[in-house]
Amino acid sequence: MVPAEGIGGLLKARVEDFRVEESSKVPALDDKGRFTVARVTMTNWETNRYLRRLARACGINKNRIFSSGLKDKRAITTQILVIDAPRRKVESVEIPDSTIEVIGRTHQKVAMGDHDGNRFTITVRGCCDKSGNPIDAKEAMSRVHDIRGGLAKSMGSDAFPNWIGPQRFGSTRPVTPQVGAAVIEGDFERAVDLYVGMAGSREGEEADAFRESWREDGDPQKSLELAPERLGYESAMLKHLVKKPGDHIGAFKTLPNSLQLLMVHSIQSLAFNHSLSERIGSGISLIEPEEGDLVAPLLSNGRIDVGKMAHVSPTNLDRCRRNCKLGRLVVTGTLPGRDSPLAEAEPGKNEIEGIRQAGLDGVDWVVKKIPRLTTSGTRRALSVPFKDISVEQAPEADVLSQRWETGPGEGDQWHPEGASLRLRFTLPAGAYATVMMREIMRSPLDHY
Repeated sequence: MVPAEGIGGLLKARVEDFRVEESSKVPALDDKGRFTVARVTMTNWETNRYLRRLARACGINKNRIFSSGLKDKRAITTQILVIDAPRRKVESVEIPDSTIEVIGRTHQKVAMGDHDGNRFTITVRGCCDKSGNPIDAKEAMSRVHDIRGGLAKSMGSDAFPNWIGPQRFGSTRPVTPQVGAAVIEGDFERAVDLYVGMAGSREGEEADAFRESWREDGDPQKSLELAPERLGYESAMLKHLVKKPGDHIGAFKTLPNSLQLLMVHSIQSLAFNHSLSERIGSGISLIEPEEGDLVAPLLSNGRIDVGKMAHVSPTNLDRCRRNCKLGRLVVTGTLPGRDSPLAEAEPGKNEIEGIRQAGLDGVDWVVKKIPRLTTSGTRRALSVPFKDISVEQAPEADVLSQRWETGPGEGDQWHPEGASLRLRFTLPAGAYATVMMREIMRSPLDHY
């Protein structure tokens, strides 16, 4: 079967074109609770930067604000936050491009991944065929229907391969897995050099000059003078090095804790994607287990219960396949770490090869200099379900991004005269809407 052609197009031509609403239960409320619960809507805010701004406004450390997920920056996002600050203090906060709705007080924190999933409303603009010719809404919606049918046939239901999306790595500056590799090797000088100096695309002349200065001279004071205001994390690293020359561990630790951990998670994610690619290339099903696979129960919210995983053996193969077909179990892949189990037999060979391709064979994952970054590893479903999908023609917009106004360049796969479609769907926590959209658009990575 020849795969259906994608619809092309460009995401995030304006901030309002990408909306994310967290599906999560509000923590149990109690007027005598220590924490304030708020529903926060942010427009064009990177989550960590917003939490830092909110913490400053509340007069607390950022580590006293708890969220269950990091959201896309160029988007409108709504999520629950638990804040270790008085209700009146939170209610008095005013931050541009955001609204804070205080819900009540609670004794409960939230942790990363505690939400059930996310509801996305995404507009893709400039739909075109693979030759770059514009297509109308009728043709684009027909292609979406065909792609959904193809996924259902190959995956057995409304699901897609559970790739970890480009924002985990940086689609225009894929620096995080390289920094993560340096961290787990204990080389924090290289981690800082990469984070500050690695070149990206579409960052702008100021950022390019700043990063080039660091790569050429390694002079924190000189580079600081060139640092664009928006590169606050890089500036914080360099300010630390000005005060404490050579303290690269301290410089790295100026990053938010969650972002430090994200670096390690990113290199794990690269290994997962390589392993998934190996499995697809070897022709092994993502939904029907083979001997040697590790399967896990699939919970109602789309997550997996990693505490109840089982190896697939000749004696339980038929039962595991039946339960996978019924949606009770799901085949998993490795996010490697210190204690994470690997599949065996042929599936295991794919995982070992994926780890090797990520440059991680022989790594013990113990970060002695920052022990909290040591990861045990875990497993991740190889496929992910999507629910409640709808598609419609979207109205044209008057004000769009500079990239849209400039027009498509060489290698781009969008056309300003192409149709605009609005898609809505729900994904489990940890799944990437951009990956879902790649199945539909099949555009280059920097179109997301």
